[in-house]
Amino acid sequence: MVAEGFWDNAQKAQSLLKNKTHLEKELKRWEDLDQQKENLTLLFELSNEEGGQSLEGELKQGLTHFQEQIDRLEVEILLSGERDIKNAIVAIHPGAGGTESQDWAQMLLRMYLRWAERNGYSVEMIDLQPGDEAGIKSATFSVNGEYAYGYLRAEGGVHRLVRISPFDANKRRHTSFASVFIFPEVSDDIEVVIDEKELRIDTYRASSAGGQHVNKTSSAVRITHLPTGTVVQCQKERSQHKNKSMAMKVLKARLFELEQQKKEEELNQLTSEKKEIGWGNQIRSYVFQPYQMVKDHRTNLDVGNVNAVMDGEITQFIKTYLLQSSKVKN
Repeated sequence: MVAEGFWDNAQKAQSLLKNKTHLEKELKRWEDLDQQKENLTLLFELSNEEGGQSLEGELKQGLTHFQEQIDRLEVEILLSGERDIKNAIVAIHPGAGGTESQDWAQMLLRMYLRWAERNGYSVEMIDLQPGDEAGIKSATFSVNGEYAYGYLRAEGGVHRLVRISPFDANKRRHTSFASVFIFPEVSDDIEVVIDEKELRIDTYRASSAGGQHVNKTSSAVRITHLPTGTVVQCQKERSQHKNKSMAMKVLKARLFELEQQKKEEELNQLTSEKKEIGWGNQIRSYVFQPYQMVKDHRTNLDVGNVNAVMDGEITQFIKTYLLQSSKVKN
């Protein structure tokens, strides 16, 4: 920081400082784990000397906490990609099926919001389009915190639901689909050139569930990138300027990800997302009837506690996917 010319490029300097802070945080994390290991070893020796009963509860609690941190660290070691540490932008869209699929999309939205809350991430809703009868037509939000993208990139794809429909008077079993798109948030120090002439910007009135207008001005913004057909929208703020700024941020992230795929020349997330949101393309199935099970078709991991999964307990699916992907690469 004291080197000559360090602050000549403010964006580069800020990026280096951010990286320095991250490395210092990681170093302290390892030092804290090492100290915890020593404390637990000492506690174990003391428990043996005193018969163990008086310190058994404290030792068990300490070991559980230590194991949780080790498990999380094990996953984050796998997140070595340049973009893994970044914030994530998540978009959810229902498949064909009207109210059924829209309700399923809303259930997925809640699942990811609960996962973020459980894992200490903050969430900012960018755009939420309510369904006509129930559920949502689409949702876009950012998950903010270290490794948000690294974790959530495992969730990109088509998700399938099987249940007795609450919207069917005859109580028949229905299958619904929804797609989840995951993008890394693009840092300010990364340049993504967007020609204003290649954009179509539409404004409209933001509306809430039931069709009531949130305000009387056309503050919601929809931006279409004509060369790629990419469409983003935001109606979160009452200010049209703020909504446009947020929509451009999402567009920048999506175009950057698209460009990275072209450079890497690999079949990755966006390629799979272009598939039809329907049969044969799902990455995971959530079965409520005639039995209860959530099965990940990529890893063959299945879990019987559907309610826990829908309440945000999806880290086991993410970890298994990341471990499997790591083995394939190696």
